[in-house]
Amino acid sequence: MKEINYEFSARTWQHSPPGGWHFVSLPTEMAKEIRENFGWQEEGWGRLKATAEIGKSVWKTAIWFDTKHQTYILPLKAEIRKKEEIEPDKNIKIIIWI
Repeated sequence: MKEINYEFSARTWQHSPPGGWHFVSLPTEMAKEIRENFGWQEEGWGRLKATAEIGKSVWKTAIWFDTKHQTYILPLKAEIRKKEEIEPDKNIKIIIWI
């Protein structure tokens, strides 16, 4: 199956501040479609390899399926947050390729 890109906007959130990881949650309908098409590629703990783009930053990463919220979450590295000036609770535009 060829790579498919998904574009969305989402609000950033931080797990267990201070010092916790920063994430965005994918829209649930988008996550459902991704899981239907690519769920067979998931590794341990619902990890699915992806490429992400925010602003001018593009990086190899993974999205993780969060069973509690029934959607994938994308971790935001400190390097990317700094480069793109991303703060917690900020709405950002994201493109991911699966």
